[in-house]
Order: sequence, then structure tokens, then C-alpha cells
Amino acid sequence: MALLAVAVGVQAETFTDRLIYAAKERTTRPVTYDGAYRAIEYPNGDVPDHLGVCTDLVIRAFRGAGVDLQRAVHEDMAADFDRYPSRRIWGLSRPDRNIDHRRVPNLQVWLGRFGEKLKVSQDAGDYKPGDLVTWMLPGNLPHIGIVAEGRSHDGDRPLIIHNIGPGPRVEDGLFDYPITGHYRYEP
Repeated sequence: MALLAVAVGVQAETFTDRLIYAAKERTTRPVTYDGAYRAIEYPNGDVPDHLGVCTDLVIRAFRGAGVDLQRAVHEDMAADFDRYPSRRIWGLSRPDRNIDHRRVPNLQVWLGRFGEKLKVSQDAGDYKPGDLVTWMLPGNLPHIGIVAEGRSHDGDRPLIIHNIGPGPRVEDGLFDYPITGHYRYEP
């Protein structure tokens, strides 16, 4: 009911409703998969709307739900940089507000600190609409998506909203790759 309310211009009731609505809305836009480093404005900066990767879908959905992940991640990294893997993985010595929020490992740390870090399981019932899930794709590529409110054709799994290359989409893919993280966030 709340998603229908959003569609006709009424405020969604919860952060989760707004997050899912904003993520699903992103699937209606053509996006070329492009994770190139770009200098962007701060706060509320974004790469061009027609470009993006998995994290950009999540960032844009959070922004649509009222949370600026660029600012939130940057401020936390500025306060406690060594808690994040940027030095270890990318060799950085300080936060970079242009890219830090666009990296799955950083989002995993931030979600674990400010949201609820949930158990990773093979039980589809553990994954609720609005949850964030991270995976490791072949080639050791981290990936992130949002659990949708819909179910797979057989009704066994929740659908996932993500951008895995051909643009943002809603699809049955929860268990397609090894799950590395499961989070729930409510501001």
C-alpha cells in the first residue's frame, strides 16, 4: 500500500518503503555500467545519471529515501579512517569523498557500524525487503544489491534490485553468488 501511495505522490510510510521504491524507480532508467573514478560535488554528489555500478544504484536509492551515503560514509571515514579497508585494499592514506561511498567494502563497514549486521544464510526467509546483501562475484569482484518485496517465480526467494552490468534490474539472484554480507538499515 505504501508503494502505491508513493506512486501517486503521497509520502511513503517507512524508510524501507522509500528505499525500495527509489531502487525500483532506478530500474526504469538506462544506465551504462561504468565505475571510472570521477570528481563529484559534495555533499549529494553523483556521477552522471546515465552511468553507474552496483553501488551507484544503492547510493541513489538511499538518496531517494533521504540518506546521502556520500556524506555519511565520508564523515565516518574522516572520523575513523583506519576502521575502513581503504588503506589495505587501495593504498589510500585519507578519505576520498569522490569514491569512498562507491566501494562495496566501505559500504559493508558503514552498514555494519550504522545499521544491523545480520547473519549470512542460505535460508531465503532470513532476507527481508529493504535488506542489503553483498556478494563476491567471479574474479573477486564485490557486489551489492537491495532485497525487493517481490518473490521469484516459484515463490521461494525474494527478488534483488541491483546493477550487475546490463543496467539496474529486479531479478531472482539472491543465491547466484557467494553472499558475503547481510545488512538492515533504518535511520
